[in-house]
Amino acid sequence: MNPSEPLRDLTRRHFFSRCSLGLGSVALASLLGPSQAASGPAPASHPLAPKPAPFPARARNVIYLFMAGGPSQLELFDYKPRLGQLNGQPIPDSYLEGKRFAFMDSSFKNRSTLLGTRRQFRQHGQSGMWVSELFPHTAGIVDDVTFVRSCATNVFNHAPAKLFMNTGSSQFGRPSLGSWVTYGLGSEADNLPGFVVLQSGPRGPRGGAVNWGSGFLPTSYQGVPLRSQGEPILNLTTPTELGDTRQRRAVEAIRDLNLQHLVATGDPEITTRIAAYEMAYRMQTSAPEAMDLTGESAATLRLYGVEPDRPSFARNCLLARRLVERGVRFIQLYHTNWDSHGGPGENLEDDFEKVCRQVDQGSAALVKDLRSRGLLDDTLVIWGGEFGRTPMGENREKTGRNHHIDAFTMWLAGGGVPAGHIVGETDELGFNAVQDRVHVHDLHATILHLLGINHEQLTFRFQGRDFRLTDVHGQVVKSLLA
Repeated sequence: MNPSEPLRDLTRRHFFSRCSLGLGSVALASLLGPSQAASGPAPASHPLAPKPAPFPARARNVIYLFMAGGPSQLELFDYKPRLGQLNGQPIPDSYLEGKRFAFMDSSFKNRSTLLGTRRQFRQHGQSGMWVSELFPHTAGIVDDVTFVRSCATNVFNHAPAKLFMNTGSSQFGRPSLGSWVTYGLGSEADNLPGFVVLQSGPRGPRGGAVNWGSGFLPTSYQGVPLRSQGEPILNLTTPTELGDTRQRRAVEAIRDLNLQHLVATGDPEITTRIAAYEMAYRMQTSAPEAMDLTGESAATLRLYGVEPDRPSFARNCLLARRLVERGVRFIQLYHTNWDSHGGPGENLEDDFEKVCRQVDQGSAALVKDLRSRGLLDDTLVIWGGEFGRTPMGENREKTGRNHHIDAFTMWLAGGGVPAGHIVGETDELGFNAVQDRVHVHDLHATILHLLGINHEQLTFRFQGRDFRLTDVHGQVVKSLLA
């Protein structure tokens, strides 16, 4: 070759990107399945293509009902008659040594008194689980559920605690549980995201999108919020003046440009971008159909307590079932506001009753509906917040409770979890877990195990080290396995 020829100065990537054989098309063909390549324009091989679990899985999908704000376990599930007997008395100093609480100054120890609940509790089902009068519908599913009354976490303020519960770290930039799951298993939904987020309540959860972000994982694995009223995703609908043919040509042109850039740079995020355009195109039909409840029976709507045209947590529970039916791997529902300090809008009296009514029927209906349709065995349902509430009262305008990280209650159903089971116990005041403590890292390890994933082996290399959801912690909780 003549040294003066410009090809000698080209890099290999530049050569491939400019080759007259059209390697952009070759790259596209490699990204398509054989049948897709033969049938014309089709989505690129998606990063969310389903992958087999490393070992036999008990669950295939997850629905996570996240009660943002920290529901009081002492008003709902952790019945403590002794706490009621000691109502108004100072808590023994031994309980407070070395403890930290949110919004408590140095005089806290001198004015902290125990607060017994005013709620009536009864035992339900063959399991004999104690449930308060505030959750009559949940009381009806106790024999389908495992209650974990000994949960514990590390972080006592809302935004970092939500982040810790969702990502296993209180630091920004780590992937969420849903992102790790879809990274490890992909999704069986061809025309919907693998990880969907639905929200209800007076505002969004503190911390916002970082709770369902993908961190250092490719952005294909981040949660996609769907709106429960109007367009599921803003700007998803094709403008009437554009038309389907023109839009398809635009998507193809953008795809071809992205493929050229992919060949030139080798940047894996470009593959994500290509798949995102194709997914958005397909979702113009699939997302509105998934969110449309007109095909649901009147009996199903009554079961959930849904008014079809009105956004609500109950409606999102029904949508979660529909998304599972369509192959979505991980659905997370956030409902606010469970904060119960006793200030305006957050007291343990009428405000707490209101938020309980908003979630009780929908949560129970979801379990019942999944069971009746044969979906509960393959779907893991999780209910809980970022932490619990103290046995001591907090006096603001009205009585409330402070944040508590050492003992709170969550429940799980389906997906390989034993039915009608109780894990863990707290002391007579509900302050500390005294039996079968389940830390957030243990919960995460167990969720991944139920999905057929070893939490120590699901890793991603970033900045020179291998990261995992549970970091260097976590043990599978054997009592949570059926």
